[in-house]
Amino acid sequence: MNNDDKHKLLDILQRTAGMTANQRLVVMLYAMHPTDRAGAVVETGANLAKLVGMSPTVFSRTRRQVVEAGWLEETERLAHISYYRLSAKSTGEEIVVPLRRAT
Repeated sequence: MNNDDKHKLLDILQRTAGMTANQRLVVMLYAMHPTDRAGAVVETGANLAKLVGMSPTVFSRTRRQVVEAGWLEETERLAHISYYRLSAKSTGEEIVVPLRRAT
């Protein structure tokens, strides 16, 4: 982990200061976990829950709260499994897509 990665994680930790401990843990887990090219963490919620010592039910409920608050976003769904990535709110990056005129 280089210094830029450490700074990004510290920034996310600071931004999540008003959240519950479980919510912060879920956001930080997604921030630290390896991602695919689209930024999605390609790991099941059950496996992620096991990594942090949470029951899958508590992890799923907490992740849903974090998604509703705008910290994570669903990227894709394969069968009954959804994958998530950090949102712009988490990373502090603004994603601006230029508007184009409808023809």
